[in-house]
Amino acid sequence: MKRLDIKTGAVCNNNCVFCAQGHMKRFGNRTGTDIRTDLLKARKTGCESVVFTGGEPTIRDDIAELVRFAKQAGFREIQIQTNGRALSYLPLCRKLILAGASEFCFGLHGDTSKLHDSLTSSPGSFMQTTKAISNLVMLGARVMTNTVVVRDNYTKLPQIAKLLIRLKVNQFQLAFVHAVGNARINMGKTMPRMSEVSPYAIKALQMGIDNGLSVMAEAMTPCTLPGYEAYCSESLIPETEIRGIRQFDRDYKKTRIKHGKVKFKQCSKCIYFSSCEGPWKEYPAIYGSEEFKPIIQK
Repeated sequence: MKRLDIKTGAVCNNNCVFCAQGHMKRFGNRTGTDIRTDLLKARKTGCESVVFTGGEPTIRDDIAELVRFAKQAGFREIQIQTNGRALSYLPLCRKLILAGASEFCFGLHGDTSKLHDSLTSSPGSFMQTTKAISNLVMLGARVMTNTVVVRDNYTKLPQIAKLLIRLKVNQFQLAFVHAVGNARINMGKTMPRMSEVSPYAIKALQMGIDNGLSVMAEAMTPCTLPGYEAYCSESLIPETEIRGIRQFDRDYKKTRIKHGKVKFKQCSKCIYFSSCEGPWKEYPAIYGSEEFKPIIQK
């Protein structure tokens, strides 16, 4: 099912140290008219599901109306990608579900208030986000989370997985930090080595698997997740079109591979060469390519 990633703007009530959109805040939010126009254009190009992203879409006064418009336009699945703080208020959760939202994807980056709040630069955000997750689980919505993996939290990935299992989410993703936006500014203190992350990521993924959750890892390669190659999310991401502020990308996968990711000479020997996209290109600029070892056979 082709998906539309529609960016509602750049305004956010968090200021995450790793935010890939942090440099966009000066552009503010888009108008409702612009967003509705893009929703209709995307339906004509074959998009059947939509993800409202930001910035932070839930702090818009018109977010429920935009969700309702998307439902009426014929989108079969409607996801809200959110930091969840506004959804700690139950009435807004109910309002969005009644408007047609079918999935919610939360950013949760620590297992404690101290860790999560330090990464979001927003005191109290952990309590609000976990409350929001509990609200949506209680209401029967499909709930997913995304944890950006950085230097400060990678050793805590199993503890984060334990928390997500307790919160009864349906799915979680571990996303290796992409050094653009705020993450580029803070690159020296945000980006760990993948070889350091690997054992903690594998343990977290296995905990999710053991408890019946859907799990995946983004921007980590098969060779850095031995035995868990099938959980690299790039092979699971649907065809995606992006529409946002000064942005239109008809085929995000093609763009991501051509301009965002990189592979190396030794990769040509790997049995996953055709399906693996490689790491974000900013990674080897810091750490080189020696960690990436070709898998010759299963």
